[in-house]
Amino acid sequence: MIVRPGGLDHPATAALLTAHLADMRASSPPGSVHALDLSALATPDIAFYTAWDGDTLLGCGALRTLGDGTGEVKSMRTDPAARGHGVGQAVLDRIVADACAADLAHLLLETGTGPMFEAAHRLYRRNGFVPCLPFGGYRATAFNRFLSRTL
Repeated sequence: MIVRPGGLDHPATAALLTAHLADMRASSPPGSVHALDLSALATPDIAFYTAWDGDTLLGCGALRTLGDGTGEVKSMRTDPAARGHGVGQAVLDRIVADACAADLAHLLLETGTGPMFEAAHRLYRRNGFVPCLPFGGYRATAFNRFLSRTL
């Protein structure tokens, strides 16, 4: 498996992100989905990463630089066929490494609640993320969770 920057222009990435948004909308109430689409991910403050096995897209993730020594983990998604094979860990490892290389001091993230998000919660806990207060423009609801990690 290789995790590399870019991939927003690949058709497999568009399909994976379309499925991601559909799942987020199906699993969360209106107004509680903060996942980004292709165009929102293609901004200068976001580094996007894709994980590949040859020509097969396994997953993706992104790092948004917030400009205050903080980064935000966004758009973490593993293709259903690749789940349980360390894809999320590999993408998160790359995000953390690049955040450290950019001298960021903290990583933040917002994620959902409920059964669909339990694997993500385990991944983040295993990697040192702890609960924190809402940040940026997010509002706390019964359907989201906020996590942080010091780098």
